[in-house]
Amino acid sequence: MRRLSSTVVVIAGEGAEKVISGLDGLHNVRALTRGDRTPAELTDHITRTSATYVVHDADPLADVGEAWADFFDGTAVTGTLETVIERTLADLRAERLLLPDYYVVLDPEDMSPTRRHWWLGVLAGAAPARVVPAHASVARVADVLARLSAGRWWPSDLEGWLRALPRVVPDRAGLPTRSG
Repeated sequence: MRRLSSTVVVIAGEGAEKVISGLDGLHNVRALTRGDRTPAELTDHITRTSATYVVHDADPLADVGEAWADFFDGTAVTGTLETVIERTLADLRAERLLLPDYYVVLDPEDMSPTRRHWWLGVLAGAAPARVVPAHASVARVADVLARLSAGRWWPSDLEGWLRALPRVVPDRAGLPTRSG
């Protein structure tokens, strides 16, 4: 996996593009929106920047999150989640996708319950300090960037973690499991 000199932050949620555009003028922030770029093109831009923060809206786990929510909402075709997980793992291994250092999730209280469980249960359960809710405003997100705290990285067994997602129930996501 490539090591970057920048802290990479995905801004996710309704209004992400507008917030990202407003962050572009901040000192040491390089703001990128996906637009018509492929994930590989955006990854190339991310790896070439020297800004302290790179913020963008191309969530490498977006398809997994959508498939997971659809799976538990009962709207997905059988096997979709597993297929999306395998495709995402292949893209991560080939470095066409890069996991961000942080996710800033805009207005999670306005999301459907299952989507909220994805962000604040599944992802935050995997790396609690790496998923930060925020109000969808440039000022609030700029404040969040200035206060990001260190925390454990994404699971070391990323493949095992992603492949276990079909067994992670929304209202139990992020909660400690009982063994035995």
